Amino acid sequence: MQILNVTDKEFTNFGRIIEGYEAEKKEIMEALRDKTPIPEGTDYVAEEAALQSLAAADKITNTLFGGSPMQFGWCNGHNTKLNCLEYHRSSEINMGATDFILLLAKREDIVDYKLDSSKVKAFLVPAGVMVEVYATALHYAPCQAHKDSGFQVLVGLPKGTNVGKPEYTAANQEDKLLTATNKWLLAHADSSEAKNGAWVGITGENIDIANDIQ
Repeated sequence: MQILNVTDKEFTNFGRIIEGYEAEKKEIMEALRDKTPIPEGTDYVAEEAALQSLAAADKITNTLFGGSPMQFGWCNGHNTKLNCLEYHRSSEINMGATDFILLLAKREDIVDYKLDSSKVKAFLVPAGVMVEVYATALHYAPCQAHKDSGFQVLVGLPKGTNVGKPEYTAANQEDKLLTATNKWLLAHADSSEAKNGAWVGITGENIDIANDIQ
């Protein structure tokens, strides 16, 4: 699979690079590197005290999310597969203490609540580059950028996202994709999420970039 860079023009369909905030980025990177683990698999923490308490977190919240409450967590580990795609009703902020790769697609390419994995593109995000992934972009757990190392990635979202699941009675098909607060999920049939009952909404191959990284 071709791995593009977030500096390539193709990324503008999915997100943008956030300029400035150099001191804040450095503070966040150091906390990610020193205070969060790199598990053998993939782990996610919606809100991490070591990040949330940073002065950098306050400053970024007051501008990037316009002062709306924001949570700072992480997604770390080792992964090379697509498995699932999700979307929110909001943008997501990502930045790595390591290089990492995002597998992204566009919501507009969903047809009858299914998406062909051939629509997915891969983007390298170099360490220290902060990106906004638009609400219109499908994404999921990052992938490692190198065979011999994992990833440590900031996940900034509106407060309460991915925390618990609202109680509701599905009124339409999209409602059946809602798996957590502000999280709609499409799973590939080969994924553990599908085996646990998630909507099987990814057709085609379950992309694996293991042979595309060095």
